[in-house]
Amino acid sequence: MALKNRLTTIGRPLQLIWLPITFHCAALKEALRKDGLASLAPNGFIAFEDTTYVPSLVRSARGTILELGPGPGNQIHRYDASLVDFIYAVDPNPKYRDVIAAKDSELLRGEGVTERSLDTVLCAVGNVESVMREVWKLLKAGGSFVFWEHVRNKDTATAVTQTCLNPAWSALVGCCINRDIKAAILAAGEWENPGDIEVTDEPYSVLPRISGVLKKKV
Repeated sequence: MALKNRLTTIGRPLQLIWLPITFHCAALKEALRKDGLASLAPNGFIAFEDTTYVPSLVRSARGTILELGPGPGNQIHRYDASLVDFIYAVDPNPKYRDVIAAKDSELLRGEGVTERSLDTVLCAVGNVESVMREVWKLLKAGGSFVFWEHVRNKDTATAVTQTCLNPAWSALVGCCINRDIKAAILAAGEWENPGDIEVTDEPYSVLPRISGVLKKKV
């Protein structure tokens, strides 16, 4: 039974990987002309996220917000407009990752996003460790870091499977599924409520999630 459950969960990301491949073959030219592969299925991702913690996490955002990795803007409709003063969105093109990584901090500061200036940060990024250190510095004391990310499973066999699947997943879906997100977040700085971090407890899942709303310690 355990083996059957493990094989079933391995099959789930393979199905999701196959979807963009079929889209790619059918509409590569049109996708690249517009917004890339992500433009082919934003409504599908929105519908899926509606069944998760994402809507409630986004609705908790308030004040001056920095959203990292907004993609095609799937979260815009979920913000509570009465709580939001301004939203900055940063989504670097992977082809220019090295150049943008060197300029992001300078660019944000030029727009008034300085240390301890943000109320809320929503995050979906590549280099978790370095970005988290910057995020913690940008947040005001008492400001919120909102996240919902894939995370490495604590089960050893499942973690190995994630590592094997990650290159294809990352290339075709656009994110990583085998990172120790919790350690990177906690190492960034002091938080008032680290115990509020929630991690999916499914030892056979290759797509577990880590989520939460952390407050920067005053």
